[in-house]
Amino acid sequence: MTDVFEGAAAPDFNLETPDGPVRLADFAGKTVVLYFYPKDDTSGCTKEAQDFTALAPEFAKAGVTVVGVSKDSVASHKKFAAKYDLGVKLGSDPEGAVIEAYGSWVEKSLYGRKYMGIDRSTFLIRDGKVAKIWRKVRVPNHAQQVLDAAKAL
Repeated sequence: MTDVFEGAAAPDFNLETPDGPVRLADFAGKTVVLYFYPKDDTSGCTKEAQDFTALAPEFAKAGVTVVGVSKDSVASHKKFAAKYDLGVKLGSDPEGAVIEAYGSWVEKSLYGRKYMGIDRSTFLIRDGKVAKIWRKVRVPNHAQQVLDAAKAL
């Protein structure tokens, strides 16, 4: 796991999306929100994607691109986006390399059983540097908090 902290250079990424590849280099001089979520079409992940979609015009006005990342396939992302009319890019990281680079692959516990999974986390990246990090995200109002922080940059 890489040590990612506010002010550090953002770990590089190159993700496939239903609209083609998206790379950190694409955002040189720009702002991108990278949010990691556990799984397409589950209740919390759907709500989070819908919240970011609802604010997509505001993010666009602020010059910010939002990219959601999970281990789901591009085909799964395509179905998920179509089903809920999502307006954010969805990056596929099947090997989990980007998820691990951002320190979002963590040990979780459910009913006493420990397992590895994706920590719902968000990174606000401006010009290749990590401006703000949210870990163990609670979905309600999160997209708005991220938008407010992006506008404050």
